[in-house]
Amino acid sequence: MQILFYFVMALHILVCIALILVVLLQQGRSADLAGAFGGQGSQTAFGPRAAANALTRFTTWAAVLFMCTSISLVVLFVRSTGSHSVLDGAQTAPASAPARPGK
Repeated sequence: MQILFYFVMALHILVCIALILVVLLQQGRSADLAGAFGGQGSQTAFGPRAAANALTRFTTWAAVLFMCTSISLVVLFVRSTGSHSVLDGAQTAPASAPARPGK
């Protein structure tokens, strides 16, 4: 079970790095100077539409993998430790009495 946990953890870290890079590579919608004047020029090798479609699809798949590995890590952690909540060991503070009216 430990090997599976560490494998999913390594996969999760790789997916996080890939997701960050793909999001940073994307251009905003009409964010460049040509977009301000309605131009459709692009400096990508694939052209304006093909690069956007490829990056959008890769971003979608990276986000789905991120969610799946996040849920898998939680399930594997709970099964390995037997814990049900993060707050199981938390102590509750005693209730304080209301202040006395006075001065």
